[in-house]
Formats: sequence, structure tokens, C-alpha cells
Amino acid sequence: MNKNMNMIRQAQKLQTALAKAQEELGNETVEASSGGGAVTITITGHQKVLSVKINPEAVDPEDVELLEDMVMSAINEAIEKAQNLSQSRLGALTGGFNIPGLI
Repeated sequence: MNKNMNMIRQAQKLQTALAKAQEELGNETVEASSGGGAVTITITGHQKVLSVKINPEAVDPEDVELLEDMVMSAINEAIEKAQNLSQSRLGALTGGFNIPGLI
């Protein structure tokens, strides 16, 4: 029975550490840009967009599609960076195990 209690304590410690790591991810940010810095996106580790910055020189009324593509590209790169940040932080705690819904 002592072995079971030890496993329960270990699971509780892991749960606490994971909750703290997830909370901290919300306070961390990643940034991505496209078009040589024409568009810059900043998001949190929870993948919430904090800012979208567009260099006025990137705004060409004759080529809105290019600006749309740059925004989409920067957002996708920022999301990928946030996911990598999450995997590195939470994966270190789970020992590389993929826990569905966590990472």
C-alpha cells in the first residue's frame, strides 16, 4: 500500500507542476514576422494574439492579397512557435509522454 501512496503523491506533484507550467505559458510571449518584418505578430504561450503590427510601407491598396498572405504567414509561424514553447515546457515535466489535451 505504501507503493500506491507514493504513486499518488508523485501524480499530485506532477499535476501541480503541470498546472503551474500551463499558467506560466500564459505569461510568456513569442513573436513572428513575415515579409522581412513588414508584419509582426505577438502571441502568448496560450496562443492568444496580443498584437499585430503592420509596417505602413507594406500596405499597397493594389495588392491587398500580398498583405493578407504576410499576416497569415506570421500568425501561423507565431502559433507554431507557441506550440513548440508549450511542448518544451510541458514535455520536460511529462518526460516526453504525450498526454492528450495537455500538449
